[in-house]
Amino acid sequence: MALGHRLGQLVVSSCLVFLRGQLGVGKTTLSRGFLRAKGYQGTVKSPTYTLVEPYEFLSELPVYHIDLYRLTDGAELSFLGIGEYLESGILLIEWPERAEVYLPTPDVEIRLAPKDLGREASILANDKTLLTGLYDDYEVQKELL
Repeated sequence: MALGHRLGQLVVSSCLVFLRGQLGVGKTTLSRGFLRAKGYQGTVKSPTYTLVEPYEFLSELPVYHIDLYRLTDGAELSFLGIGEYLESGILLIEWPERAEVYLPTPDVEIRLAPKDLGREASILANDKTLLTGLYDDYEVQKELL
C-alpha cells in the first residue's frame, strides 16, 4: 500500500497507470494506497465484477480504477468509455494485457510479483521525475519507457 500511496502523492495530472501481476499479488492494495493519498477514506474494492470503480469526488482529478480481467475481447473497451476517462482523470488499470492493443501507452507501468514472503515491484515510466520519486523511496527495478 505504501508504494501506491507514494505514487498517489506524485501523480498530479491525468495519467494512465498499468498494474500487472498474477491474481492476489496486490494490485488492488496498491490502488487503495493511491486513493488514500488522494484523500479517499472509504472502502476500495476490486472492480473485477463492475469493471470500473469511479472515485470522482476527490479534491483533484477523478480516479478510475479499472479491472479488465473479465474482458473477453479488447474491443469491449469502447463500451466502458475509456476515452472519456483518459481525457479527464487518472486511470489505474489492472490486467491491461486483456486489451493492450486498444489502449494507449501508459505513463506508468507497475509489475508486481511475489518474492519470498512479500512482493517486489518493477516500475517503468515515461516521466523521469515520477520514476525518480518512486525509486528514491523504494527498492525497485526502474526503467524509462
